[in-house]
Amino acid sequence: MLFAALLFPIGFAGWAVGHYTSLGKSASVRTVTVGPTTAETNTAPATTAATTAAGTTTQGGGGGGGGNAAAGKTVFASSNCASCHTFQPANATGTIGPDLDKAPAQDAKADHMALAAFIHESIVNPDAYIAKGFTKGLMPKNFGSTLSKTQLNDLVAFILSGTKS
Repeated sequence: MLFAALLFPIGFAGWAVGHYTSLGKSASVRTVTVGPTTAETNTAPATTAATTAAGTTTQGGGGGGGGNAAAGKTVFASSNCASCHTFQPANATGTIGPDLDKAPAQDAKADHMALAAFIHESIVNPDAYIAKGFTKGLMPKNFGSTLSKTQLNDLVAFILSGTKS
């Protein structure tokens, strides 16, 4: 009983401090992991992980996301990304979605995310951040399940390699 009587005030104090220090900050926290899984890492070239202040993990050493940009160009073409997006490295001139030559860098800054993580999330969860001038629901939401992790990482690397800051 004494233990419970002492534990309650400590728990309440922790709750109060946590809520007080988060005032004025976003209530949601996103953690996106981009790169090979542990099993894939054992067979892939060594990469180094870095964590940003936003709590986003990205993989370095492969041109972005631990993927292969050349293979990502094939994924970009086979997934019909060019039909909606402008992207100079793919000779794409679509106007339905954001211009991938410059929008990812601007939007990642606006959303306070690392660029590789932002690109990845924009592919697998396209309604998480809507670029200015575009509407929710335009991009298919199934790329996270239809593309393999390797294909996603390659696509992220390809878009990252051609995006202008």
